[in-house]
Amino acid sequence: MKQAMAAPAVQTLMLKRNGGIPNNPQLPVLIYPAAIAVAGSDPAAVFEQTFKANGWPPQWRYGVFTYHHYHVHGHEVLGVYAGTARLMLGGPDGHVVEVKAGDVLLLPAGTGHCNLGSSDDFMVVGAYPPGQEGDINRDLVTDAQIAQIAKLPFPNSDPVLGSGGGVVKLWRG
Repeated sequence: MKQAMAAPAVQTLMLKRNGGIPNNPQLPVLIYPAAIAVAGSDPAAVFEQTFKANGWPPQWRYGVFTYHHYHVHGHEVLGVYAGTARLMLGGPDGHVVEVKAGDVLLLPAGTGHCNLGSSDDFMVVGAYPPGQEGDINRDLVTDAQIAQIAKLPFPNSDPVLGSGGGVVKLWRG
């Protein structure tokens, strides 16, 4: 599998259920600071190529919604290819993360996330493992959704580091 750069450090963040936001009690958020070099006239393409080479087909280019939401049907990777942002992870009164171009966030299904403020040029590439999707949930989590999150399969590889990355070491290990 393709590596973006020499094994960036992976930070972890465990989040507990926060009111109606389920988060993921078994899997940590994985944060890859400065994981991918931002270069060229189409920096998003570098993220898309890296994710695709590691089994995470890119799905979209956009920002991050300014309201708290979570996904039940997919683990989500966000590759910041332009600008900066303050994101809140975990739902209201959650954990604030400052991101910049080159950073990657891997959000396990159920993780609440919201854009608290960003530069005008802030953009990310979003991707999911094959067969998974970024359904948008804003309502209080249900028992059926919690069961869906718990049975969602692990990705086969890490979107940034491939077969030897954080998904393998920190989610399956």
